[in-house]
Amino acid sequence: MREIIIISGKGGTGKTSLTGAFAHLATDKIICDLDVDAPDLHLLLQPLKERTEEFYSGHEAEIDHEKCDGCGLCATLCQFGAIGENGAGFVVDPVRCEGCKVCVAFCPSAAIRFPERHCGQWYISATRFGLLVHAQLFPGAENSGRLVMVLKQQARELAQAKGANLVLCDGAPGIGCPVISSLSGAHLAVAVTEPTPSGRHDLARVADLCRHFQTAFGVIINKYDLNDEETARIEAFCQEENYPVIARLPHDPSVTKAMVQGKVITELPESDFSQKLGQAWSRIEALAGLGR
Repeated sequence: MREIIIISGKGGTGKTSLTGAFAHLATDKIICDLDVDAPDLHLLLQPLKERTEEFYSGHEAEIDHEKCDGCGLCATLCQFGAIGENGAGFVVDPVRCEGCKVCVAFCPSAAIRFPERHCGQWYISATRFGLLVHAQLFPGAENSGRLVMVLKQQARELAQAKGANLVLCDGAPGIGCPVISSLSGAHLAVAVTEPTPSGRHDLARVADLCRHFQTAFGVIINKYDLNDEETARIEAFCQEENYPVIARLPHDPSVTKAMVQGKVITELPESDFSQKLGQAWSRIEALAGLGR
């Protein structure tokens, strides 16, 4: 079984649109959306949820008002300003609480509980392209890296149970904790970039991350025809670092047309763009060692 992750150094490069198209082109796969903070692959795949699980990670303080004697020591000790009075006693602001447990440890009345923090939900869903493992963190919730690992493990178990030879992942943008967790165990990372100075800069950052974790790395230059000079700089960077340029994709309004219809570009009548995507997917399969 192979694992391919589509990533980008920044948002807005077209990563999810291309992942959706690759999900359409790929066979014997499990699809996984690892962008748990702001997922959007479901907008293209329109999943029907078959399984829903709650995600708990970390802890947060809660004051038991029946035990609390109102001494205020917890509010004094809290370095995050998470504890205050509301007229009925001391309360914890869950948004500010960092789960450090200082208030729990020093409360003289043992009046502060420390339950697990409910951070979001994860799902296994049916789509027209196959099973999708995905999730949604609650706004402001933390531990996205841990949730990514939960999704990857579920996707791998599903692939093994279904006899699938591929886990295809839509990664989060950037180089933060979700991306680092996403790269764990991946056989190939495909970075989607655009021909702008920021796109080139962020491509270099995500390439460094993949090099650090010794993850095979390839590049797709999306909308390459919008800036020939920047495209040339990106290609020179890839040549210098020995990163394969998997595809140069032109700007094509049909991608937006497909999105408006709730489809991916490869579901529309065949075009030059969809042919290029087909060729790109064949190169990705070869780089990932699929079919060996």
